[in-house]
Amino acid sequence: MIAVLGPDCSLQQKAEIVRLVEGHGLRVQVSETGDASLVAVIGGGGEGIIDRLRSHPAVLELRTDAPPYTLVAREQRPEGSRIRFDGFSVGGEEIVVIAGPCAVESRDGILSAARAVAGGGARMLRGGAFKPRTSPYSFQGLGVEGLELLAEARDATGLKVVTEVVTPGEASIVAEHADVLQVGSRNMQNFRLLSAVGEQPRPVLLKRGLMATIEELLLAAEYVVTAGNPRVMLCERGIRTYETSTRNTLDIAAVPVLKERTHLPVIVDPSHAAGRRELVASLSRAAVAAGADGLIVEVHPRPDEALSDGRQSLDPAGFEELMDELRRTAAAVGRHVAPGEPVESRSEAPADRV
Repeated sequence: MIAVLGPDCSLQQKAEIVRLVEGHGLRVQVSETGDASLVAVIGGGGEGIIDRLRSHPAVLELRTDAPPYTLVAREQRPEGSRIRFDGFSVGGEEIVVIAGPCAVESRDGILSAARAVAGGGARMLRGGAFKPRTSPYSFQGLGVEGLELLAEARDATGLKVVTEVVTPGEASIVAEHADVLQVGSRNMQNFRLLSAVGEQPRPVLLKRGLMATIEELLLAAEYVVTAGNPRVMLCERGIRTYETSTRNTLDIAAVPVLKERTHLPVIVDPSHAAGRRELVASLSRAAVAAGADGLIVEVHPRPDEALSDGRQSLDPAGFEELMDELRRTAAAVGRHVAPGEPVESRSEAPADRV
C-alpha cells in the first residue's frame, strides 16, 4: 500500500502519516519523486488504517493494489536507481560489463584474465571463490585463497570484484574482499542468505532462479533491501524450459518487464543462458537492445582448459570482438560501453572499492 502525498504537504503532515502507520506496528518507507512524496506501508496488515489514510488531507491518492515488493517497486523511484562505484555507475547511460572466469583456479590464471578483460573495457571482474556445483566431484573453488587472489587482481587492474556468497556464514568474509556480493540462481530463495547479504556494506548481484517467476525474483530482492541494503542489481541468466539447444532459455522479455516493475538495475548473463560461446555475442547484443544496464560474461585465458564452464567462456580475443560489437549496439540505442585500453600492473595503493 502506498500513500501519495501532494507537493504542498508539510513536514508536520508527513510526520503525522508516518506516526499513524508506525503506531499500528507497521514499517514505513518514505521516498520523493519529482512532484510528490510516497509513503509506502511495508508488508501486510495495513487494512485497518486504509480509511484513516484515505481521509487525511495530505493524501492525494491511496494505492491499495501496490505490488508486494514495495521497496523495489518502480513507484518508489520512477527515475531508476543507480549503483555508484569509483568512476562509473550501474543503471545510467553506460552499459557496464562484468567479465572473467567462472572460477578462480590459480594466481596466474586470474591475473591474466583480469588484465585481458580490463584491457577490453570491462569495469568489473567476476570469478568464483566458493562454487556450488551440481556434482559433488566437480571443482568447488579455492575458498578464502580465491578471495585473496581476486583482491590481488583488483589491486593490479583497478577492476571491481564480483564473487558469489554461498552460505550466510560466509557473507562477511566475502564482503571483506569483494566489491559486489553475488547470490547465485540456486540460492535466489535462500532467504537466510538474502538477509545476510542485505546486512553487508556491499552491493548485491541477485541472479534469477532456474524456474523463478519475475515476481519471485523481485520478492527475493525485497528480502535484501528490507535487511538494510538498497544497492541491488538483478540478473537474468536464463530459465529452465523444455528447450535443449541452449543451456538455458534467455528470457529477453524479462529485461523490459523488470524495467517496468522495478527501479533496480538489470544485468544479463548471456554465458549461462547460451552454454555455448558462439551464441554469447548475439544474446549480448539482444540484451543491450532490450534495455539491460550491464552484462556478466565468462572469459577465460584458455577456455578449453577451464575447470568449469569452459564451453561457454570466451577467450581474450573473443572478448575484444564482443566489446567492439557491443559499442556499436550501445551507440544505436543511445548508450555507451567503456573503451578498451592496455592495463599495466598497478603499484600504487588501491582506490576505494565502492
